[in-house]
Amino acid sequence: MPKKPLEALSEPMFYVLMALHRQNLCGADIVTWVNKKTGGRVALGPGTLYTILPKLTDEGILQEVGTEGRKRTYTMTEKGGMLYEAECQRLQQVVRDIDREGDEHRLPFKKEA
Repeated sequence: MPKKPLEALSEPMFYVLMALHRQNLCGADIVTWVNKKTGGRVALGPGTLYTILPKLTDEGILQEVGTEGRKRTYTMTEKGGMLYEAECQRLQQVVRDIDREGDEHRLPFKKEA
């Protein structure tokens, strides 16, 4: 069965791309960067990270650029940069849509009678 191409980014995938947007990093540095950027809200455990990295590499979104023992360093490819920019635009549009709806669509949720 042929592998299914990546159709959508999960939040952890998005943050991995954000971490690699301007710098090459190893897995441990990605985890530290994401933890700091999100204030710990997005936790990248080893199982999550080491599922994401090979998937994004297989899709041509990331590329391994160095190894030092077990430490592997990754960079974002041009394809990855385009995907990252498209996802940023999509998320910005979501926020604009929310803003156009006004404050009644923000928390706290109030169900209309």
